[in-house]
Amino acid sequence: MAGKRPFGNPVPVSDLAAAILDPVLRKRAGLSTGLVQSWEEIVGPRIAAKSRPERLQWPRRAGEDDPFRPATLVVACEGLAALHLQHETGEVIGRVNSFLGFEAVDRIRIVQKPVLATERPPRRVPRVLTTLEKADIAAKVRPIEDEGLRAALERLGASVRGSRQR
Repeated sequence: MAGKRPFGNPVPVSDLAAAILDPVLRKRAGLSTGLVQSWEEIVGPRIAAKSRPERLQWPRRAGEDDPFRPATLVVACEGLAALHLQHETGEVIGRVNSFLGFEAVDRIRIVQKPVLATERPPRRVPRVLTTLEKADIAAKVRPIEDEGLRAALERLGASVRGSRQR
């Protein structure tokens, strides 16, 4: 949609990011952002939730006269998704090749490792302080002259006391 002029026509950020990331991904991992972004469409939502393509490993060529040989797609999987992917390897290879437009992949190597960042456990809510505990904290910070600092120290004391067991 963008015209030839460098100004005045909006360009989607995804196009700019793809233009920057594609050469880096291609050099480091042999992948394109299109393959990574379309992974869910290629393998389906069940497998895509627990897997991601890592890189394409191209076989070394001794010379320029060597015939073309397809690459191995390295896929990181978690647990049961590895088993599902292993059973659907042939279909996934066909879908990846049709996505790329030529026979680029002939094997899939599955690497089991965590794919998604583990979620942090929810923060514990401090317990409600008794009036005696609140009065004790207020008495300890009363000598502080600066009101902002006193209020901050009261909140800190309340959260420390609230996080401890009685």
